[in-house]
Amino acid sequence: MNIEIESLAVVGAGSMGHGIAEVAAMAGYDVVMRDIEPDIVESGYDQIEWSLNKLAEKGQLDEEPEAVLGRIETTTDLAAAVESVDLVIEAAPEDLEIKREIFADADAASEPETVIATNTSSLRVSDIAEATDRPDRCCGLHFFNPPVKMDLVEVVSGEQTNDAVAKAAYEFVESIEKTPILVRKDVPQFVVNNVLTPFMGEAAWMLDEEAASISEMDAAMTFHRGYPMGPFELNDFGGLDIFAHTREQWNDPVPESVQSRVEAGDLGRKTGRGFYEYEDSKGADYAPDQGAGVDTVRIEARMINEAAKLVGDGVADPEDIDVGMRLGGGLPEGTCRTADKLGLDVVLRKLRELYEATGAKRYEPAEYLVELVNAGHTGEDAGRGFYDYADGGPYHYISHELTDDGRLNVLFDREERLNAFSTDMFDELQRVLETVNDEEVSVVVFEGAGDRAFSAGADITGFTTAEPTELMYVDEAIQAVYEFPRPTVAKIDGFCLGAGMEITLACDIRIATEGSTLGSPEINLGLIPGGGGTQRLVRLLGEPRTKELVFTGEPISAQKAADWGILNRAVPEDEFESDVEQTVSNIANGPQTALEVAKSVINEGQNASLDAALALESQGFGLLTTTDDMLEGVAAFKGDRDPNFSE
Repeated sequence: MNIEIESLAVVGAGSMGHGIAEVAAMAGYDVVMRDIEPDIVESGYDQIEWSLNKLAEKGQLDEEPEAVLGRIETTTDLAAAVESVDLVIEAAPEDLEIKREIFADADAASEPETVIATNTSSLRVSDIAEATDRPDRCCGLHFFNPPVKMDLVEVVSGEQTNDAVAKAAYEFVESIEKTPILVRKDVPQFVVNNVLTPFMGEAAWMLDEEAASISEMDAAMTFHRGYPMGPFELNDFGGLDIFAHTREQWNDPVPESVQSRVEAGDLGRKTGRGFYEYEDSKGADYAPDQGAGVDTVRIEARMINEAAKLVGDGVADPEDIDVGMRLGGGLPEGTCRTADKLGLDVVLRKLRELYEATGAKRYEPAEYLVELVNAGHTGEDAGRGFYDYADGGPYHYISHELTDDGRLNVLFDREERLNAFSTDMFDELQRVLETVNDEEVSVVVFEGAGDRAFSAGADITGFTTAEPTELMYVDEAIQAVYEFPRPTVAKIDGFCLGAGMEITLACDIRIATEGSTLGSPEINLGLIPGGGGTQRLVRLLGEPRTKELVFTGEPISAQKAADWGILNRAVPEDEFESDVEQTVSNIANGPQTALEVAKSVINEGQNASLDAALALESQGFGLLTTTDDMLEGVAAFKGDRDPNFSE
């Protein structure tokens, strides 16, 4: 079965519905957006128009807003909306009966081949799809709010979903430039909500027991464990009523600290009060000096246990869980990766301790977790946990590819955090350069994922939880870039700050789009540039300009960076790819031995006296006169042709 999706209808024009419609139209799809009342549809359309204009103002839209809007049709007639489309996405309120009614109506009015998907975040796809005569052509497409900004979509298979339907849905998500993760089994709340909910829930149970205060637990999880937001702050942000409703929906107990606030109408930010006060105060007020002694393992053990259930039950792979938690949950690293660092034996011991003390089902260890620990697969230190760490382990944040002509393309793939470097990311960068066979490499090209950043710096929140020995990866990874024997090129589009700047300075050639921004803002964090950021700058720019950049922390434009000599050049956006390609191609097709010797002589000569540097140059020149490439270069010169270098 081959399913082609070329058009779609979105049933629901609320915040999720109009966001999904906008994203699909931006990707080139014809979209029909439907809701029950004309004013709801009109409001949704107006929100799309406003959003598109904002994106255009920021230069984040590839075409005029009117062109995107021209692909969106609106209606209140469900039958008319779905009758001739390839995909229907239901984006109605989280009510099972409402969703079933929409599915039944869409089933009756659409073509038999049409795929019908639900955007539910907590209900089972199968429970909704049973209202149709085509459950095999139904699936879940859970977008995260707001769809325009959030990159993740959970693609969920119901009990009867055809594999071809799941595949088509997955490919549709990729086509709209979102990141899909595959949820292979139809479990309530899918991946992200299943793993993230205990983060908030367990903290609330601990509050009920007076194990720690609200601010202490939020401080511990943010400043001590590196989470972007504390559990109580997050619960206030999402709404305590939403948390309570999802727990009650599946007959899970609700902590008293949550239930009492819901009953009082204190639902979080939206009501001005929840765990924190928002109307007459600044809201969450926890500080870095709080949180010592909080049992953070208890909270993370609950999350890890849920992840283990998902893996063990065949719902999702560790890789997809971790991508989901990063992109959908906003975590700096995936929960399975956190587990392997923490130690699965530590997690299991904590769960058993809690289960024996309380008998609460939420602490019952997952069978898969027990299996891993019994097999000795307790995490990174043991060589295997959720992941296998043979040869250094998997790559989570660095993508790399070695082409046939010897180009090693290295992508900083952490777009959700503007490619900011964590300690893991530095480790992966160093591992790529140290494990690749440099004899097969002609040139290395570094770039950042997306079009907003080469790298916005180091992920400081992650560094607050790192051991001092882990921070050594910063210097070692950047030095590995500088010392790599083949030429290196920094391909910069967007922010290039902090660690991104330091990597750039370690490269041999630096090319950026004119709209890029470069800088060393560490002083604003009470730090100084690391990874050679001060010393390479002063050797490149001299003392006055280096001190200006470092002391003020102010970024500079790509053009100024080029004028100062940080960049080889800044080029217009529409010339960027061709300019970089020409440079890389020239290097890839050049005499490899000569390029390696030239790099070595230039780098080493900078730290030597002039006499010593000239001696290095002379030795290099003499060595190259014995190579086949030199003979080919001379022959090509005499024959008035392009050389064909082999070394």
